Amino acid sequence: MKIDLKKQIPSYTAPRGRFEIVTVPPLQFLMIDGHGDPNTSGAYADALATLFPIAYALKFFSKRELDRDYTVMPLEALWWADDMDSFTTARDKSQWSWTLMNLVPDWITVDHLDVARQVAAKKGDAPVLDMLRMKMLDEGQVVQTLHIGSYDDEAPVLNELHSEFIPAHSLRMTGRHHEIYLSDPRRTASDKLKTILRQPVSPAGEPSQ
Repeated sequence: MKIDLKKQIPSYTAPRGRFEIVTVPPLQFLMIDGHGDPNTSGAYADALATLFPIAYALKFFSKRELDRDYTVMPLEALWWADDMDSFTTARDKSQWSWTLMNLVPDWITVDHLDVARQVAAKKGDAPVLDMLRMKMLDEGQVVQTLHIGSYDDEAPVLNELHSEFIPAHSLRMTGRHHEIYLSDPRRTASDKLKTILRQPVSPAGEPSQ
């Protein structure tokens, strides 16, 4: 039986039109870091071209060798900048830094990843293989919502999240802004794209770790 992790992890659903506070469990991801406008950055394109060949190599390895099949998860990304206004009022994509991510099941190990790396290296279809890593991400308490529309229309939603909802609930932003791309932009009209927007938070009076 093929496992769909989106259906097993409750935080992979979010309400549209309102913010929700939830707790996300520690999860394991493939990750590649980079910087720059995702629409024009060669580094972003290379990261995408590396992430998914590895993700599929792991899926097929798991199905063949471990007898555990699963659906490859959607693209995710962490985003940050020295000035967070570049995501909202300024909207300057050239200032963005990012970590592209793909969730993999907890039974996938570093040894399995090494096998997938060898497969991708032989095919020559993973241009920044040396930059890829597998790491646990423990976000804990987050605020999230489902955004439907183009990525450029996210700015007002993020501004409301940062400037209104989080302070009003006596919270502060902690980890990096997180997006989960539930739609494939190559096959979906921009006004119908579904994206979970997530921001890790902690109580406003809680000391920094």
